[in-house]
Amino acid sequence: MQVRAVILAGGEGSRLGVLTVKRAKPAVPFAGKYRIIDFALSNCINSHITDVMILPQYRPHSLIEHIGDGGPWDLDRSFTGGVKIYPPFTARRRTDWYRGTADAVRQNLSFVKSARPDLVLILSGDHIYAMDYDPMVSFHADHQADVTICTIRVPIEEASRFGIVTTDDQYRVTGFVEKPRRAQSNLINMGVYLFSIDVLDRILDEDRTREKSWDDFGKDVLPGMVAEGSRLYAFPYTGYWVDVGTLESYWKAHMDLLEPSPPLDLNNRGWVIHTRSEERPPAIIRSGAVVQDCLLADGSVVESNARIERSVLSPGVVVGEGAQVRESILLNGTVIGAGAIIERAIIDKRVRVGAGAQIGERLDSLEGTLVSIGKGSEIPAAARIGAGVTIGTEVPADRIPLRLERGKQVWVEKARIE
Repeated sequence: MQVRAVILAGGEGSRLGVLTVKRAKPAVPFAGKYRIIDFALSNCINSHITDVMILPQYRPHSLIEHIGDGGPWDLDRSFTGGVKIYPPFTARRRTDWYRGTADAVRQNLSFVKSARPDLVLILSGDHIYAMDYDPMVSFHADHQADVTICTIRVPIEEASRFGIVTTDDQYRVTGFVEKPRRAQSNLINMGVYLFSIDVLDRILDEDRTREKSWDDFGKDVLPGMVAEGSRLYAFPYTGYWVDVGTLESYWKAHMDLLEPSPPLDLNNRGWVIHTRSEERPPAIIRSGAVVQDCLLADGSVVESNARIERSVLSPGVVVGEGAQVRESILLNGTVIGAGAIIERAIIDKRVRVGAGAQIGERLDSLEGTLVSIGKGSEIPAAARIGAGVTIGTEVPADRIPLRLERGKQVWVEKARIE
């Protein structure tokens, strides 16, 4: 059967704070050399799905630039298949910004159907996982499903962030509740949907006429299908999967990669995560430096006597002489001054941290204690930045106090300190 993949990549990702001020959530860098959307794209090509549509919306420029013609994923195809990007558009008939995930697909349904696929695989472009979709396609056919959704079990305390699914012994979905205040189950919707094309066409048309619809698969379409008795089945997934929708989950997913036996193996040559890589020289570690349980991307430099523990250094990161970096994520081109100390921080691209500055601290609780610093900001020398501080994008050193207590925020765009 012919499968067309549709990747929803319009998420604003506001809970990622400074990381999504100037880019869409799927375009956020991950694990030193990747972008988050690379995982959905690589899953497609590794599953032999070579016909891919991407639907961006919020700040799509870096995403479009990253994907380009799809070459790194072997999706630069001239005739059949390949990758195509469809941003929101205006037309003679009414169109608008995408109101929800279902509306995004509906507004592009003519393009979805143009390749005459048998099945449409709808994916979120902002999840980290490595999944072969072929068993899901077989499961869908074996159960003669109208739609198959992918499910996974998560810790019960996290379940209310997602759609909660209940099933019978045959995996048929008997209940679907989107993001309840209190979850009654830890079986959740992963945001991976496989529709028969005729069913997708019908249910999107029906949802258009539903009163007070959010035009969203999780909030409207799937609960409506359960209520009307459609053949909705849940495919059980047991691998590693994470929605990096918060700074804490983004940080934790990186720490997972640094475990002795990581739950997601980026070295698996049988399931390569492809990306558009920067052309950089090899990483270099100077004499006396100590690097333990870290990911170091090409072009990173660790100067003499620096110490880095359980951290991720992206391309072009420089850690100055005698500096210390622990449990932190440093994105492209960031420079850490000599003698600086960085603890549990997420620092965006091209940040300059002055010599002797101290940023963050390790506390027993993770929630609300990560420091986040936006793209292009400058931390003055000898500054003391407490846990949980947020510094926005392009904030110059003269706008940042030398002492920032825990939880403070500095935004040059708002011209205030909170």
